[in-house]
Amino acid sequence: MGYILKVLPDSPQPHRIEQAAELLKDGAVAAVPTDTGFSLVCRMEDKEAMDKIRKIRQLGEKKHFTLLCQSLSEMSKLARVNNVGYRMAKSVTPGPFTFILEATREVPRRLSHPSKKTIGLRVPDNKALQALLSKIGEPLIGTTMIMPGEDQPLSSAWEIQDRIGDQLAFVLDDDSTTVGDTTVVDLSLDEPQIIREGLGDKSLLGF
Repeated sequence: MGYILKVLPDSPQPHRIEQAAELLKDGAVAAVPTDTGFSLVCRMEDKEAMDKIRKIRQLGEKKHFTLLCQSLSEMSKLARVNNVGYRMAKSVTPGPFTFILEATREVPRRLSHPSKKTIGLRVPDNKALQALLSKIGEPLIGTTMIMPGEDQPLSSAWEIQDRIGDQLAFVLDDDSTTVGDTTVVDLSLDEPQIIREGLGDKSLLGF
């Protein structure tokens, strides 16, 4: 049975972040806050944990996950992006934007789109998650905390703990209250294209 790991929103306690990082390194699945609500996460290389997330969310093999990155430089190691796309991403990261990019060989094949070879990446603006990404030293796979057959994501740590706590190692709780979608921008095309409008202000990208 998992537990709620409480951290301060502006200065998350290092020992608790280290505890969370060690659990993820050991193959855990967890729920963590982002700047758009909670996400289910695991390590990028951990296929068993990824399959567990698919089972919790009842997702098919064609559903692709987003890679949560600590910084734009980390993101650039995982995907190819031209100068225009890089400047565009740099102007709004960290923030509530997901970018669709051509995946590099650093990304496991099972994570990229089977025909387009693309991957979704984002740099969340959340101090607790940023601290966790820094401590674990690699991106995490993430997907929105929405239960099967429901339209709205679970929005509090206690709700997540009550519903699926027995399937998680922990829920990282920083008292986040923001819930919404990221704005999705496809940078793999000749011209950048908004795929989904969300909390990210598209006018910041020049649209």
